[in-house]
Amino acid sequence: MKELMIGNRAVAAGLYDGGLGVVSSYPGTPSTEITEFLSEYNDIHSEWAPNEKVACEVAFGASLAGARSACAMKHVGLNVAADPLFTLSYTGVNGGMVICVADDPAMHSSQNEQDSRHYAIAAKVPMLEPSDSAEAYEFAKSAFELSEKYDTPVILRMCTRIAHSQSVVETGEKTPAVLKEYVKNPAKYIMMPGNAVKRHPVVEARTQALREFAEDCIYNRVEMNSSEIGIITSGCSYLYVKEVMGDKASILKIGMPNPLPVKLIKDFAAKVKKLYVIEELDPVIETHVRSLGIDCIGKELFSALGEFSQQTVAKVFGRETVQGITADSDIPARPPMMCAGCPHRGMFYVLAKNRITVHGDIGCYTLGAVPPLNALDSTLCMGASVSGLHGFNAARREETEKKSVAVIGDSTFMHSGMTGLVNVAYNATNSTVIILDNSITGMTGHQQNPTTGYNIKGDPAAKVNLEELCRSLGINRVRVVDPYDLSACETAVKEELAADEPSVIISRRPCVLLKYVKHEAPLKVETDKCRSCKRCMGLGCPAISLKDGKAKIDNTLCVGCSVCKQLCAFDAIV
Repeated sequence: MKELMIGNRAVAAGLYDGGLGVVSSYPGTPSTEITEFLSEYNDIHSEWAPNEKVACEVAFGASLAGARSACAMKHVGLNVAADPLFTLSYTGVNGGMVICVADDPAMHSSQNEQDSRHYAIAAKVPMLEPSDSAEAYEFAKSAFELSEKYDTPVILRMCTRIAHSQSVVETGEKTPAVLKEYVKNPAKYIMMPGNAVKRHPVVEARTQALREFAEDCIYNRVEMNSSEIGIITSGCSYLYVKEVMGDKASILKIGMPNPLPVKLIKDFAAKVKKLYVIEELDPVIETHVRSLGIDCIGKELFSALGEFSQQTVAKVFGRETVQGITADSDIPARPPMMCAGCPHRGMFYVLAKNRITVHGDIGCYTLGAVPPLNALDSTLCMGASVSGLHGFNAARREETEKKSVAVIGDSTFMHSGMTGLVNVAYNATNSTVIILDNSITGMTGHQQNPTTGYNIKGDPAAKVNLEELCRSLGINRVRVVDPYDLSACETAVKEELAADEPSVIISRRPCVLLKYVKHEAPLKVETDKCRSCKRCMGLGCPAISLKDGKAKIDNTLCVGCSVCKQLCAFDAIV
């Protein structure tokens, strides 16, 4: 059957048709939809894990039991899962195991542009990289066979464009999910030094076997057209090359970026006069080509920064492409911002007003950094706000403990904030941590997490009580505030910062975009009372603007949170 699919749906369909039994993931754009689509199949086990390390370990456990398993994450999530990944390379698998990772060139929703191919090389595991949805389906489906044949986890590398663009996919027959026999094998699966040292030669032999496989496999292919220009490329860059060059260049399409072939590349290079390597981000293929003693043109013409496009390729080769429609330059920019009525806004307003140093984290609340709030001082990675605050206070003590906080979301706290809070309690800095509990994993599209009381399918599940959890981690001072109540927030922040021990403030109110949240009637401004003081504009609420010097509230955006009303000294907002 032929269907139009985004890449992530194609991956999900390929994994399912490949005989998947268990999938565990942590949501992260642009990988999130893979697991969301898999959760629609009721004959497999699907789940959201607290973080990517746990997800990868769950997938390993399922593989050990004999099931075909998978986990999915974004590129920075692979950093979290790197610990089990490197040792998984040594243990190998029982049932086939696929690790889906989605890179984000141009950082559409990420804090860095790392190239996940380096992980495949360093961990010595095979990686597949599709160029469209059709290949995403085929590569995902066949990855299980590759995994079991070579006794290794397989990384499937997506990127933002392939994950979220659509193309036609022709689905095939589903491979029945079969639970392979589990046989106890300590020498293979217990990675103490005496066993691990014996597994390393196995990994090296496997890599050599995979390198030979790469010379003539379904993932790498040559398209001979011209002897003048040869291009080695991969991923979405292949599509740009095809669109611009057509049959004016010969192409070696790499669908398996690790391990890379040797003879295939040498033979291709020998058939063309000039060789180019076109790949997004780092010169992984280019470095390999040069290591073979082959001269090529790569990053001196093609940047290591951001995404490519048809224009990127056309400019280098002096070719014209159809230009897309460009926006009028006079259209004002629309930077990302928190939604009207976002429960995080009130707390950030209080922090900014009191000039508190704020260590931020990864989530919707990162948007507290943008004007006019400008409330954040740092954002590093998941969970770093809590650990970073502790280090900041340990370095400066009395100077900072009374005027610095960490902010972290409920899902992010479960992901990797808990251990940082343990460190705060154990190593004793008077640090104040604010958990911004909006009852959902917000920025990636409203996925459940261990604090919501529901699992990936929306069924009731065990619910973590944040207050009790924080106390059990060694924090005696734990309090809950409503972020719509500015006075209560300010009192809580000032009192906890003044305390001579660590504390946690839970700022709790559900995300306004949740379907079950009932909004209040929108507010309006009585213009005759408005004194144009612009205090309400300091919230950065997209529902509030100025017209003819007076505040104006858009009733199609306003959810009646009344935070702005608390700021108006003239009772103009009603």
